[in-house]
Amino acid sequence: MSIFELLVTYRFSRYYKIGFLVWDIILLNTAILCSYFFLNGYFPLSFSSEDREISLLSNVFWVMLLLYKDSYRLVRTERIESILYRTTRILLFHIAIIATVILVLDIFEVSGLRLVYFYASFFVLLVCFRIFFMKLLKFVRAKGYNFRRVIIVGANAMGERMNRILTKDLTYGYKVLGFFDDESDGTMLKAPLLGNLDAISGYLENREQHQKIDEMYVSLHIDKIEIINKLTMLCDRHLVRIRYVPDFQQYTKTNRVQVAFYGNGNIPVLMRRKEPLEVTANRIIKKIFDFCFSLFVIVFIFSWLFPIIILCIKLNSKGPVFFVQMRSGRDNRSFPCYKFRTMYVNTEANVAQASKNDARITKVGAFLRRTSLDELPQFLNVLVGNMSVVGPRPHMLSHTEQYSNLIDNFLVRHFAKPGITGWAQVNGYRGETKALADMEGRVEHDIWYIENWSFLLDLRIIVKTVLNVFRGEKNAF
Repeated sequence: MSIFELLVTYRFSRYYKIGFLVWDIILLNTAILCSYFFLNGYFPLSFSSEDREISLLSNVFWVMLLLYKDSYRLVRTERIESILYRTTRILLFHIAIIATVILVLDIFEVSGLRLVYFYASFFVLLVCFRIFFMKLLKFVRAKGYNFRRVIIVGANAMGERMNRILTKDLTYGYKVLGFFDDESDGTMLKAPLLGNLDAISGYLENREQHQKIDEMYVSLHIDKIEIINKLTMLCDRHLVRIRYVPDFQQYTKTNRVQVAFYGNGNIPVLMRRKEPLEVTANRIIKKIFDFCFSLFVIVFIFSWLFPIIILCIKLNSKGPVFFVQMRSGRDNRSFPCYKFRTMYVNTEANVAQASKNDARITKVGAFLRRTSLDELPQFLNVLVGNMSVVGPRPHMLSHTEQYSNLIDNFLVRHFAKPGITGWAQVNGYRGETKALADMEGRVEHDIWYIENWSFLLDLRIIVKTVLNVFRGEKNAF
């Protein structure tokens, strides 16, 4: 029997957590030795008491972080990028904890450079191991080993969607044998229809004698709850793991939902979309970044650039330096939004958008708009908490009222604080909205940002914004 044939008889997923945990401890302590070698040029025969304390705490905290909220889960259909992101996030938590311990316990005998060597080594070892393990697992599954045999109950669109997900990549390790249902809803199935619902029991009994079924996915409509209950008991009797594939579109008209558990985890509640910024930790991170970034801009840029811009505006045209306009903010609450005045004083400023070759725009104003310097005063809005550095752009109150009547999900963009720049803007949706489709595209990108926020995404948008300023944008007028 070959080593690959042995893999068929074992379920390594039962033991991988323990194995990974042990292996990570080996990698962590290897990184500790490497950090000492990189700093001193040789491996130590013994460590100081401070080194031993930090090494012990590093091991303990790493184990705790891995076990916290099942951080070591391994989903067959999960991409390597997702696993690496989760690992990096845990490592950043570890760095923060160890740094706090050093400050609290006043252990300054530990070299800061050595800590840098340690975390750099540990990160490289972790990434290399994760990639190697996933590649090895995919290789084994591609050879036809370590897979799970699956049947799907429900020959409908949702069942076929589940089939496509499981069979999208052979290295996921699933073999969908076919569907069971009394009748199909007309969906083109990419796996055979094995029989009706009454045939499932006999099929499971027959397969037990040859190749046992590992999992059953049930995508039946909720009105067939009695049949679903019978299938549950049937799977328990034959040691088949059952998975339920509910059609959330009955409730939300979308499959992009998030499930929360209320009442000590007893009641599942569907939410139409995930909102990372509703997580307290994420909001704190964004708030701290907004405050620090805006304070940096105000102290180091406003101090010398503002006088120059103010002088240019005053010399170019009569009127105030700043243009203050009420705009729609988070939860559709209005707030005063600050900009440098870029137009001659006019009566249409609060109702009419700026357009290309707009006669109201001054010469200095045209330059400020083209370089986005007119938005700089909004860092004051960020500092006081009305806005964020990154978020959906705030609209005039009249436009909010107008487009909320034309676009059903327009107000969803107000679930987040408005930003100086945003995902829509760096993707070309900025400036005048000549057609309804332009605003629909902007709203679509804003909602995507709300549903997919991350700190790294904010940094990416800021970098793209700066690059666009230097490249120039056709809609910047």
